[in-house]
Amino acid sequence: MAPVIIINPGTSKWDIREKVWAYIESKNLANYPRPVFNRIPNFKGAFTACSRVSELDVFTRAAEVKVDPDKPLEGARLAVLQAGKTLLVPTPRLRTGLFNKIIPPQGANKQQLHICASSQGVKLFSVPIELDAKLKVDLVVVGSVAVSEKGLRIGKGEGFADMEYGMMASMGALSDSTVVVTIVHDCQILDIPEELIESHDLTVDYILTPTRVIKTNCQRPKPQGIIWRKLSKEKLEKIPILRRLRAFEEKTLKDVSLGPTPIPAGPEEGGQGHRQKQGPEEGGQGHRQKQGPEEGGSEAVPLGATTVCLMALPSGLRVSELKRLLREQDAAPLKLTWLGAQQEAQLDYSNCQAAQRVLKVLQGLSLQAELSKGPQGEECSGWSH
Repeated sequence: MAPVIIINPGTSKWDIREKVWAYIESKNLANYPRPVFNRIPNFKGAFTACSRVSELDVFTRAAEVKVDPDKPLEGARLAVLQAGKTLLVPTPRLRTGLFNKIIPPQGANKQQLHICASSQGVKLFSVPIELDAKLKVDLVVVGSVAVSEKGLRIGKGEGFADMEYGMMASMGALSDSTVVVTIVHDCQILDIPEELIESHDLTVDYILTPTRVIKTNCQRPKPQGIIWRKLSKEKLEKIPILRRLRAFEEKTLKDVSLGPTPIPAGPEEGGQGHRQKQGPEEGGQGHRQKQGPEEGGSEAVPLGATTVCLMALPSGLRVSELKRLLREQDAAPLKLTWLGAQQEAQLDYSNCQAAQRVLKVLQGLSLQAELSKGPQGEECSGWSH
């Protein structure tokens, strides 16, 4: 089956992500949460694709299965629980540890297992797994933004699936027989250039879609541990369990030297702390992202303008992507101030009415925002999330 999304020579990983996200949105191929930008897309037909995991011989033989927490993989988590296997789910963004082991209530019925497989169930019916736990993971199920029939995979750009696999390898929880499966929509299968895939990037052995089961026969080696030079001090500070693993490996005399601090405010690239090279809009390759105002129109903001404050922006969102989304919704501000380090931005509009309209647009984009005071101190109340 020929790919429906064509990749041109010289395309970057981030270009591929944007092509996939835009295609899925334009063809209305996704369920909640929308829009799919900066996410592992919850594509229509995901539950059907997930059910195919039980058709694999490796699934039948597996005792312990790690499944990522993404919404489109909920059906795979359910299949693991229904088969009575041990289900391991990474903690969100690795903030509190590596894995949670899901333990359903004794004698759980189908409805209860559905809850256990959901994000709510991961919170309610799990116990943490420590680094020194004796695990033997037989099967790993990951989400993807794009994947090739050769097994080359591109995630959403934050590198967590790659890091989780590397950490499992360091723990001795994996073996050469551990199989990696990804579950995607058919449109997410592309011809990914081999030169885009680096040593820390996780490859896959099987691809499951609503219509196909593909064995990739991928020959590229998978990560054998954490490649510390691919990590920055910034990344290490955000993930406590990485610091613990590094301290442990340092005692075994391994080289745990970190890489340089990445340029700020750009999306993190697939692997262990690298960031996407920036194009001209972000200052050009090798230049630092502007930390001051980023203008969405004229720098001059008229007296009486109203500011919309965006908060808790997705970590992978770039200023160029935010500008594009606003332009597409006819909501471009007079001025955009990008505060990437705080994951915030300020948008200036000519008056309170224009800003109120933009709040509705932001609500449709699932972005959290609030209005500041309008001209002469009047309240421009309203918020979106």
